[in-house]
Amino acid sequence: MADITRRFGWRHLRSAPTAHIRHHKRGRLAHDGQGLSFWYRSLSAALSEVPVDDRELAMAFHARTADFQDVTVQATVTYRISDPAEAANRLDFSVDPDTGSWRGAPLEQIATLLTETAQQHTLDVLARTPLAAALVDGVASVRERVAAGLAAEPRLPATGIDVVAVRVVAIRPEAEVERALRTPAREQIQQEADRATYERRAVAVERERAIAENELASQIELARREEQLVDQRGTNARREAEEKAAADGVRTEAEAARKVRLARAEAEAARETGGARAEAQAAWLRVHGEVDPATLHALAATRLAENLPRIESLTLSPDVLTGLLAKLGRPDGGAGA
Repeated sequence: MADITRRFGWRHLRSAPTAHIRHHKRGRLAHDGQGLSFWYRSLSAALSEVPVDDRELAMAFHARTADFQDVTVQATVTYRISDPAEAANRLDFSVDPDTGSWRGAPLEQIATLLTETAQQHTLDVLARTPLAAALVDGVASVRERVAAGLAAEPRLPATGIDVVAVRVVAIRPEAEVERALRTPAREQIQQEADRATYERRAVAVERERAIAENELASQIELARREEQLVDQRGTNARREAEEKAAADGVRTEAEAARKVRLARAEAEAARETGGARAEAQAAWLRVHGEVDPATLHALAATRLAENLPRIESLTLSPDVLTGLLAKLGRPDGGAGA
């Protein structure tokens, strides 16, 4: 919308670069172009503002396929007013000279024209197409048919309108039909999912079986090795017992031999000691046999005195001494004593 400013009974208009302004003054064209800026009097001016930029028109309408199924078509048409003068002559683009707003609804008229034309060509295509084909290839066929139909529509060039592009967003059936159509695919997907689940479970079971077999084989191998270990321990124990018995036998034999040698040595020593004692005793007896009785009596008294308790002092009367000497076999009275 143009920007209009009031100054002392005059009006100043300033338009956007994408707006084409036509200014008629007293029936004559005073200004004509894009992005204009000028002064005018509102009582004598007739203004038109035609947008020349690309505009997007979204549309949605219902259609029926060859198998009598209702569908909803969503499309977008991009158009541009290429001839502003022709458009201003065919449609009411006039603006209020005081406010700059459109007095009519020209863009709505253009939208109605494009929508009805596109809908007509869409209905022609879908009426000959079954629902399944419309859902699969309908977007491309509808887009091509609508683009060709709008390009061949004589009213659009006559109004100064050029169609830039046509896009068909979607073709959707009713909710119940869409759910019914999705059911086979969902069932197939579910079957594939179930099959994948079963395969995964089968693989898991197979892996568990392999793990169980590996564990069983490990247990069997462990038991076999334990058996070998027990056998080896028994063999080692028997060998150790045999070695110990052999060592004990050797030790016993050595001890017996040592005792025999010791006994022999002791016997030999005893024989030698006995012989020496016998010889000493014989010599002692020979010596005593050759000695006179008085000497033997003295030796006996000496030996007796060695075994008697110690006597500090002894007093003998002459009578006792004489009798003692007589018993010792010395009638002389023991002159030596």
